[in-house]
Amino acid sequence: MNIIDSDNRITPIFLVITNLFVACLLISNIIAGKLIQVSGLTLPAGAIIFPVTYILSDVLTEVYGYRRTRLVIWIGFACNLLMATVFMVVIALPYPAFWHNQNAYATVLGMTPRLVAASLIAYWAGEFSNSSTLSAIKKLTGGRLLWVRTIGSTVIGQGVDMLIFITGSFYGLVPGGVLIQMVVAQYVFKVAYEIVVTPLTYLVVGRLKQVEKIDSFDWGVNYNPFRFKIK
Repeated sequence: MNIIDSDNRITPIFLVITNLFVACLLISNIIAGKLIQVSGLTLPAGAIIFPVTYILSDVLTEVYGYRRTRLVIWIGFACNLLMATVFMVVIALPYPAFWHNQNAYATVLGMTPRLVAASLIAYWAGEFSNSSTLSAIKKLTGGRLLWVRTIGSTVIGQGVDMLIFITGSFYGLVPGGVLIQMVVAQYVFKVAYEIVVTPLTYLVVGRLKQVEKIDSFDWGVNYNPFRFKIK
């Protein structure tokens, strides 16, 4: 295995993980309108799959480095924005009189501009916080204690995500106490999700490093999310 600075290769496995990341992101936003109950907690259905994007982001950063993960995060952002825009346009288009499912369609796929903005900003800030934190901890620990950086980065990333999304979406619409409960409930659930799947993360990361024959360290990497240069 090569211990290297952030790797510049784009391999078939990297492309598969990137597509899976984007798919989980889009699916989580589509199903978010459905409410579910988990151990007495009321959560949007997207909570069952959105944490997977953080796990995949951890894997990408750990194996391929921050530069590659930065590209993936921006791809996800662009795809999410495109999806939300198309949904809003399609719902707003006129429809024939015999079409009786407009309300149901709008209920499932409809997104207000406020919700779209909050979702996009929260995703962007949370994912970049997660990836840069994991990368920095990896350098500080010399690549040891993978669980510390996967869980630690999630604690920070999901905290940023939840605070921005819930506040941006519901501030002024629900009582302050309810708002806090929503943030705490989703935050605890998503961090616990990361902790539970940590053994699986270890297996995936270990296997990927063996197959790809790389272990990236982001020495000298600029963590500015707007720096689009890959190399």
